[in-house]
Amino acid sequence: MGASTLPWPQVPVGNKNHTSAAVVIIGAGISGMCMAIDLIKRNQCHNFIIVEKSSGIGGTWNDNKYPGCCCDIWSMLYSYSFEQNPDWTREYPGQEEILDYLRNVAHKYKLYNYIRFNTSVDSATWDASKSKWNVQVRVTGGKDAEFNPAYTIDADFLVSAVGQLNQPRYPEIEGIENFKGKLVHSARWDWSYSTQGKRIGIIGNGATAAQIIPEILPTSASLTIYQRSPNWVIPRLDAPVSSLRRFVYRYLPPVRWRVRALQMDMRESFYSAVSDSSSAFADQIRAWCAALLRAQIPERPDLWEKLTPDYSPGCKRVIISDDFYPAIANEKAKLETGKIVRITETGVQVESTDDGTTHYEHDMLVLATGFRTVEFLFPIKIVGANNRSLDDIWASGAEALYGTTVPSLPNFGMFYGPNTNLGHNSIVLMIEAQSRYLNGLVGAVLDARNRNVPMGLMPKKHVTQQYNDEMQHVLGKSSFADPKCQSWYKNKEGRITNNWSGTVIDYQELLEHVNWDDFEVVGKDGQNKGSASGVVFGGGKKETKVGRVREETMVSNTGLVVGGLGVLAVGAAWVWRTKLTKRWRA
Repeated sequence: MGASTLPWPQVPVGNKNHTSAAVVIIGAGISGMCMAIDLIKRNQCHNFIIVEKSSGIGGTWNDNKYPGCCCDIWSMLYSYSFEQNPDWTREYPGQEEILDYLRNVAHKYKLYNYIRFNTSVDSATWDASKSKWNVQVRVTGGKDAEFNPAYTIDADFLVSAVGQLNQPRYPEIEGIENFKGKLVHSARWDWSYSTQGKRIGIIGNGATAAQIIPEILPTSASLTIYQRSPNWVIPRLDAPVSSLRRFVYRYLPPVRWRVRALQMDMRESFYSAVSDSSSAFADQIRAWCAALLRAQIPERPDLWEKLTPDYSPGCKRVIISDDFYPAIANEKAKLETGKIVRITETGVQVESTDDGTTHYEHDMLVLATGFRTVEFLFPIKIVGANNRSLDDIWASGAEALYGTTVPSLPNFGMFYGPNTNLGHNSIVLMIEAQSRYLNGLVGAVLDARNRNVPMGLMPKKHVTQQYNDEMQHVLGKSSFADPKCQSWYKNKEGRITNNWSGTVIDYQELLEHVNWDDFEVVGKDGQNKGSASGVVFGGGKKETKVGRVREETMVSNTGLVVGGLGVLAVGAAWVWRTKLTKRWRA
């Protein structure tokens, strides 16, 4: 059957309908890819476009290519549940290996057919008369721009998969524009520049800096770390994954599932450590950090106090590292805790203890200063129903219903939105829950168009407000709210806009049903037409079950024994086959 004979929306977007799609997804990272795969599997929808501003897939794992870049979640857990990778080579995956994994997934599901690279979204405007989004895109690729440098795509549903970690945040330090040496942000690393023999300064000491410092220290002439406040650091215990274990993971899936589930259980138990400062697990982090300090740099008590936080574990992301402390204590390294006064043409000037200043000269400055995390979707301009802009909607801070949908933005969904970040577990687990949920909403919108009654779905304002009020009440009592530290989890007013208030399982259970009474329908006149439960799928539908992935322990010990016997059977068969092959060749 040819593509042209298939019913909409099973027909992929082609040349003739280049500017029209059922769904437009912004971003080809983990979230955008997950949404696309679920569109195909759950809604039999191929009529979608993924617009990606860079030249490759991978999102943050394509952007962040700095020395030592890796994930602080176990590799077995940092993958889609439906595409688990048995071939990870290390306990914690590096950037290049993660990107290879994502490329393989993209190839398997033929996602490259749907992606338009070097294409960024400038703005998106809701057209109430058509119940569609007008998505204005700009083509940045040289040759592609020769066809059309900018155009508009009409879409029934718009999905933001840009996440929280996509726009580098440059520090507001006097004189930064005057520095004559090499200035590089960690998310825009220039590998053509050699660090050999350079006097390097690194501003920031979070998770990114903790990965970069041990990598560039050996080649540098000197390395000065500018620390605003210390971090809690616990052992990483990274190690290679043996070929035998990879063999078992590949050919005995129940063993792999069990390992993944145990890692999920462990990470979920870590929630109390980063959310409750008085918990036994939080005390364990304090003990681990103190023990690691004294074990790795026993002769440097002068550094112990400088590197020990006075705030609750979890207020900022806990760093997992085996080599950060030894690098700080290296004779070529200098930990500077004085406040930066200004950046000069040749280096950095800081306050000194004698009420004066100290100047450090540098050939290179590394900005490990993170991302613009509280400005979700920046710099895209979004205008929804009744010409309400997202800037206006979020004037008091970003918030959404379950972190996925926003009042006054019909037929719009987002991944990794407000209050969906984690401090204890894999974000992939959250993304899959969001994808199932948003695909439930897309299903209703596509059904309405197929019945020739297009509609706009958006969450009710009072439901969204109640949900966020309850969540902020919980967050306000958590370690995330500790006033002793500043973090990218909260905005300037101290409101926690990024972190989720519970466990991953809590979130998965929250999103395993779409409650249609949470939503209302906006008509072509821009007026609300009542609860969505009376309209979707022909009316009278209160909820849609989208289910959830059960990542926690499900394989019993008995099942594990059976799996182990299977390993022996497969291994024996492999040995026997090898012997037969040798005999046949002989």
